[in-house]
Amino acid sequence: MINKDTVLTGRAWLFGDNVSTDSIAPGRLIGLRSNPKEFAKHVLEEKRPEFPGSVKPGDLLIAGTNFGCGSSREIAPIIIKESGIAAILAKSFGRIFYRNAINNGMLVIECDTDVIEDGQTVTISMADMTIRIAEKPDYVEHFTFSEHEANIVSKGGLLNYLEENNGYGK
Repeated sequence: MINKDTVLTGRAWLFGDNVSTDSIAPGRLIGLRSNPKEFAKHVLEEKRPEFPGSVKPGDLLIAGTNFGCGSSREIAPIIIKESGIAAILAKSFGRIFYRNAINNGMLVIECDTDVIEDGQTVTISMADMTIRIAEKPDYVEHFTFSEHEANIVSKGGLLNYLEENNGYGK
């Protein structure tokens, strides 16, 4: 679970701009949405066929602008998380995808991703809200993440958060 002291370090998987939820969760396989573990075996395979079979727990997905645009497939962030991806960094996200990701406990960070290269080792520190790249030791990117969203992600998603806090009252 993500909390204020979390530090994530993983290999960067680069994706471009305008990656749609249709590319993340292929429509031809939408019947698998009730089995996220099985559906995750096909996540983003239309963009990078090697991705589903090569991604490792803790890896990071790095994208350009408008990641998760398109239809409101709630399964899209779920199968990314199920694949082992620890966080998604992008210049911007599709609005519905961003909400669905937070609500399902997926850490999504809006930041400048231009300097990150495929395969680099990226570290995210929630304590000081920074992103660092092992191969570029002088590089530091600062990001913001609301406390409310961090609380939801730290509980594993909105339903867990609401259950623990008797609704939004706390």
